[in-house]
Amino acid sequence: MKKLLIFLIGLIVIIGLIFLTGCGLCDINYFIMPDDLEFIAVVESLDTPKKVCTYVKDNFIYKLHPFYAPDPYILWKLGEGDCNDFETFARFVANYHGYETWRIVIYFKNALLKHTIAVFEEWKLTYSNVQYYKPIYVDTFKEVVEHWEESQTKYKVKSYKVYDYGDKLIEIGDDY
Repeated sequence: MKKLLIFLIGLIVIIGLIFLTGCGLCDINYFIMPDDLEFIAVVESLDTPKKVCTYVKDNFIYKLHPFYAPDPYILWKLGEGDCNDFETFARFVANYHGYETWRIVIYFKNALLKHTIAVFEEWKLTYSNVQYYKPIYVDTFKEVVEHWEESQTKYKVKSYKVYDYGDKLIEIGDDY
């Protein structure tokens, strides 16, 4: 009986981690550009957010990584990742080219998962939703989230958090 109880508790913890973590998190502050000339050439060639997002769409396959988040180089080598992996790659490359970037984590009313998008400052704010570049040109993070929500049929926003490139929390939106 005791073994069964321990097994069930372990199973509940694992299932909870899968559903509550959703998209993982990679800290790109500690990412060091690898000494791989092919990777460096790719990064050098992706000098706008639109080019980065097009590259992600054309070269990566969506696959949920609930327990880990590969850094941009590992994602590039694997060729598969989830929303957080794609946004981390996009933010890293855009930041490398001098764009100010942010990460928005969106929490849902009707699901335990969360979603992550990359935001870029071009002349106004634009964003990347998984593999798709969204040139909306708005002024606030709330407008970015509202635009993202309007494109959804399944998920409604409960709240969101915005982090700068250094992963400092800079805005919480919970007025939904």
